[in-house]
Amino acid sequence: MSHKVYFGHELTAQRSTFSSTEKKDYIKAVQCLAKLPPKTSKDVCPGCRNRYDDFVATHIQQSFNIHVTGNFLTWHRYFTWAYEQTLRNECGYKGNQPYYSYSRWYKDPTKSPLLDGSDTSVSGQGAEGCTNQTFTGIPLNTDPRIKIPKGPGGGCVTSGPFKDWQVNVGPLFPGSECAPLNPNQDFTKPGYGLGYNPRCLTRDITSFSGEGWLKDDDIVSLLKSSTYQSFWETLQGGPPATSFANNFMGVHTAGHFIIGGDPGGDFTASPGDPYFFFHHASIDRIYWIWQNLKPSERTKALYGGTTISDLSVPATLQDKLGMGAAFGPQITIEDASSTMGGAPFCYTYI
Repeated sequence: MSHKVYFGHELTAQRSTFSSTEKKDYIKAVQCLAKLPPKTSKDVCPGCRNRYDDFVATHIQQSFNIHVTGNFLTWHRYFTWAYEQTLRNECGYKGNQPYYSYSRWYKDPTKSPLLDGSDTSVSGQGAEGCTNQTFTGIPLNTDPRIKIPKGPGGGCVTSGPFKDWQVNVGPLFPGSECAPLNPNQDFTKPGYGLGYNPRCLTRDITSFSGEGWLKDDDIVSLLKSSTYQSFWETLQGGPPATSFANNFMGVHTAGHFIIGGDPGGDFTASPGDPYFFFHHASIDRIYWIWQNLKPSERTKALYGGTTISDLSVPATLQDKLGMGAAFGPQITIEDASSTMGGAPFCYTYI
């Protein structure tokens, strides 16, 4: 687990790892969210049972407007920051949101302090499960442009603080074929993907995506992108029309499929696994590094449309970013373009 650094009244020590006490404080705060009542109304999210579900629900609701879009990086920056603030404001957490260092553990993520199943991790491998499934398809099992071979897991997580974690909403496009689909699969009706669907957290942690796209050389190559468009495309797996072609997954998708399973393998419901926020803090850090290599050119650079893989309506810096009932208020893409540009952000990374 690695640190952000805040400035001003939220100054923290500039260290690269969390102590055992800090890890346990973070875990306790996440578990606290799952004990608080939701703020999303039952009309909007019939399946939401706790405060943590609010964040999963808003990600599901907005998924087609926050992936392969111009707001992808800034929306997820705000989402991860909002989650961190909620841990602080509602569960008494005093620390900050850690990020996961992919390249340190790409050969075996289960050896990482984050995923080793210890009492200071976010739990580890799942039990053997879904034995009739031989691969997970990227972007979908029904459209497998890349096939991730099944690993030793796939079933319920068996160790660590989240072995009894209950996932309540989603999935819509699960990587695991054994995951029960959400009872509300009609996208024309309110609550799409948000019906009550209680189940265990499952994972199939493998080294496949890490060995392919998360080594030091892969991150460095991404950071050498000369334009925002090339950075945006390479990060997400290629241009929208040819995403994941030529066996290229990209850092963002690869980071999700370290863990696979349900809900981690579903791009809509993936925040249902607490690992999500470590992954997206790392994505934000990579974005932050790229921006700060040439800040005058890159801080407000923008490319992409307003709906998934559709470039016909370009995003603008004044487009709004909202978190629904999970967190308020709305801000703009421009507001979220800098981590040190003033409200709401004031942080950097080490």
